[in-house]
Amino acid sequence: MDNKFIRVDEVAQELSVSKPYAYKLIKKLNDELKEQGFITIAGRVNRQYFQERFYGAEEKQGKEME
Repeated sequence: MDNKFIRVDEVAQELSVSKPYAYKLIKKLNDELKEQGFITIAGRVNRQYFQERFYGAEEKQGKEME
């Protein structure tokens, strides 16, 4: 099963950025999630939220399966 969280190494590799910058991005995403009332883990971000914010929402998947 795919891990629900993405860590700094994977963020850095996925976006071709340095690890320190990847930490900043994760912090920003976690701050957004906190504002929405979610509990976050430092140094990790929800994989689905990461993909939605960087690659756009994937709401069409559910509709295609109907």
